[in-house]
Amino acid sequence: MKGMHSILAAYALLAFACSLASAFDTSPLHDFCVAINDTKDGVFVNGNFCKDPKLTVADDFFYSGLNKPGNTSNLVGSNVTAVNVDQIPGLNTLDISLVRIDYAPYGGLNPPHTHPQGTEILVVVEGTLYVGFVTSNPENRLFTKVLYPGDVFVFPIGLIHFQFNIGETKAVAFAGLSSQNAGAVTIADSVFGSNPTINPNVLVKAFQLDKTAVTYLQSRFGSG
Repeated sequence: MKGMHSILAAYALLAFACSLASAFDTSPLHDFCVAINDTKDGVFVNGNFCKDPKLTVADDFFYSGLNKPGNTSNLVGSNVTAVNVDQIPGLNTLDISLVRIDYAPYGGLNPPHTHPQGTEILVVVEGTLYVGFVTSNPENRLFTKVLYPGDVFVFPIGLIHFQFNIGETKAVAFAGLSSQNAGAVTIADSVFGSNPTINPNVLVKAFQLDKTAVTYLQSRFGSG
């Protein structure tokens, strides 16, 4: 009887180990999974249907255009050009993407935002940027740095971060993200520009603001 218990315990341990391996082994079991919109003969993987590997071509892994400056003539003075799975279907399941960020002189800002699905590593190629991120509650520690061309900074996954051009000339940076589509949640747009709008009383309490200020901000950020 004791031997039977030992055997059952061994099987239980093996099953547990296998379940852990299944849960945490995120390595793909294929070379690539090029995303397609056509569901015919496709296999659904990681939010997209996969193209038949025999029909895959070099252009599925190619994008051209990151040499072109983005238009920074907007209220925040910045422009993000994304290269993710929507632009390069071959990025599907590869957990990586890229962006180019252009900043207008004298205060171009990539406003406080988060990437729910990815860590970001940013390198400045032109200009001077003041960058930073804030840790989660309850510490809410602010980490900041002034970056010059060639400098690199990391923004951990999910944390609020920003970049601000403190130079007199335009600035340009490139950033890699640890997701085929890291997502972006811009704080002001999400809180004050939601659709439909959040009850102003909620924001009055949360931000300790006058209701007039809240409704003004909602009018500035809202789509309606």
